[in-house]
Amino acid sequence: MVVVGIDLGTTFSAVSVFRDGQAQILHNLEGRETTPSVIFFDDPYEGKDETVVGVQAKNMAAIDPDNVVQFIKRQMGKSYTFISPAGVDYTPESLSAIILKKLVQDAELSLGETIKDVVITVPAYFDDSQRTATKHAGEIAGLNVLRIINEPTAAALAFGVDKEKDGKVFVYDLGGGTFDVTLLEIKNGNIDVISTTGDSNLGGTDFDQVIVTNIIRKLEGEGVEVSLDNDKLIAEIREKAEKIKVSLSQKMQAKERFTIDGDTYPITVTRDEFETESKELVNRTTWFIDEIFEEQQIGWSDIEHILMVGGSTKMPMIRDRIEQLSGKTIVNDVQPDYAVAQGASILAILETKEDLTEEEFFSISQGKIDNVEISDVTSQSLGVIVIDSNDKKVNMHVILHNTKLPAECSKNVYTRYEHQASILVQVTEGDDTELEFVKIIGEKELPLSPNLPKGSPIKITYLYDIDQTVFIEVYDLTVNGLIGTFSIDRINNLDQAGVNAQKIALDKLSIE
Repeated sequence: MVVVGIDLGTTFSAVSVFRDGQAQILHNLEGRETTPSVIFFDDPYEGKDETVVGVQAKNMAAIDPDNVVQFIKRQMGKSYTFISPAGVDYTPESLSAIILKKLVQDAELSLGETIKDVVITVPAYFDDSQRTATKHAGEIAGLNVLRIINEPTAAALAFGVDKEKDGKVFVYDLGGGTFDVTLLEIKNGNIDVISTTGDSNLGGTDFDQVIVTNIIRKLEGEGVEVSLDNDKLIAEIREKAEKIKVSLSQKMQAKERFTIDGDTYPITVTRDEFETESKELVNRTTWFIDEIFEEQQIGWSDIEHILMVGGSTKMPMIRDRIEQLSGKTIVNDVQPDYAVAQGASILAILETKEDLTEEEFFSISQGKIDNVEISDVTSQSLGVIVIDSNDKKVNMHVILHNTKLPAECSKNVYTRYEHQASILVQVTEGDDTELEFVKIIGEKELPLSPNLPKGSPIKITYLYDIDQTVFIEVYDLTVNGLIGTFSIDRINNLDQAGVNAQKIALDKLSIE
């Protein structure tokens, strides 16, 4: 039996296996340790889609942008559809499943074994619908998703497998499309997450856009008319902007050439330009740092270790800002591109420990992860809509952000009318009390016992599992009976029938 951890990234993904006491990154078919999270839909063969995932797909972005799918992680949990050349509708779940299937295919070739069980990582600030979409993507890919784990927690697990690295750890995780900051504590190899926050729409692709804007401005200064409707040119600019960004991590300036209507335009971007124009993005990341420190009433002097995770942390301005804020020199304790996948592979082994003999587990772990425990926290507050004393609808919190997982919390509400026939339970996600700043993630109307007087107490209980998915129980305290239970009916997520249908469709798809 082999189990793996998968870092399903916005721009790049990686797969790791834990064996011989080490978390090893597996190479893909091209011999690389990461795979671009990009899909190219080639011309249909006999009416069916043909897909390519990875470097070749990424290279097609500037040639055939209409048939290339990128950054799909930002669409998880949202209503989004990609229509393929064969006229097939693909959801974010099925597109992510295509990437997962390619990752697993390559990992199986590397290992020479079949892979069924996986742990998949998600940004710590992913909400319920985004996490559910990720689990569904794994199912559609034909995988058994053992756990969903937060990326910063996974990185800390990779770091803390060495039991000598105790203390408070601050994880700054800036990936291709998402950003998290997490405060946790490691003690004897065990990980206790204290607080996490972030932005699931902030990452390296936003820094790419800064360079895209710079390039367009300079081309227009040369008299070139750049239309945003020119998909091929915009795709080429995006591709070369990313190359410039990577080069600027090593050099003080980078140059790319653009041939437009037969004329060639060399464009140079300096690191100073890039850093000046990206300042607001960097500032946005530090807002979340301030939020955690203020919430926990701590300072940098309380932090023993700083982990920089995600490929975008390799930009010098990011490390410079963290060193400036913390007064500490950043040490490369983990590899930014691989730590998340490595931590996921450690959890994968822990999740399957009971299925192994003692000898098998020791052979894999070499005694390094015998008794590791992980305690995580909720990334979002959950609440219910109630009517306050001023007859105004407000959000009442039931489970607060950063509550230890798994969590079970209850709040009492009261009927508004004599002999009220039913109660509408609207489950919210968000930290505010004002409805305009929270999201309704599910609702259900439940019948009440007949002849209840006005003001009868109703207890609403939320259960938040370790994967941060939600289940609700509603009790009538007057008769001490259960009114009903329900899980979130997520509007933008697939139901089980939809998952099964997309799995069947994907099984027939050619993926290279």
